Amino acid sequence: MEIILLERIEKLGTIGDVVKVRDGYARNFLLPQKKALRANDANRKVFESSRERLEAENAEKRTEAEKLGKKLDGAQVVLIRASSNAGHLYGSVNVRDIVAGLAEQGHEIDKRQVIMGSPIKMLGVHTVTIALHPEVRVTVTANVARSDDEAELQSKGVDVLAQIFEEEHAASAGEGFQEVIDPTLEPGEIPADMLDKPSDAEDAA
Repeated sequence: MEIILLERIEKLGTIGDVVKVRDGYARNFLLPQKKALRANDANRKVFESSRERLEAENAEKRTEAEKLGKKLDGAQVVLIRASSNAGHLYGSVNVRDIVAGLAEQGHEIDKRQVIMGSPIKMLGVHTVTIALHPEVRVTVTANVARSDDEAELQSKGVDVLAQIFEEEHAASAGEGFQEVIDPTLEPGEIPADMLDKPSDAEDAA
């Protein structure tokens, strides 16, 4: 289907561009969201008569988004979650969690503006994109940790997952070898089972 874009759409075009897209994409998203019009003679006339107004409204929205973006860019949301020792979350961090975390900091963001790709399922600091406007995007970070102390370390660049692995490795290595000391021995005395035993030939002699 050919459509006329009413706003900039990434990888498609900008206001006024006539582009061809899949029918389902147009019917299910672009047209109902009023991001485009069907490209027919009647709609071309409607668009041309409204172009100046649409461009002015877009410029105003972009300016507002840029102001918000300056306050929001670089914000960090700390999310405390339980996980396995390998760092896999028992559950996941999704769009709603990011929106709620930003709201606590005074940033009112629509969930449709959050671009994650897929839910977060590991401990660590993850980058999340916020699309405030078709032409304005900023990034925030989701600091997912098991405690506030771990979150603080991660915010300073410490790889908590690597620390967990090293601690577990050290613990398992310690369990693998334990020296047993006979409490009945005098200092410097050698255990009997460590003394050289005579061979069978010596016993026979």
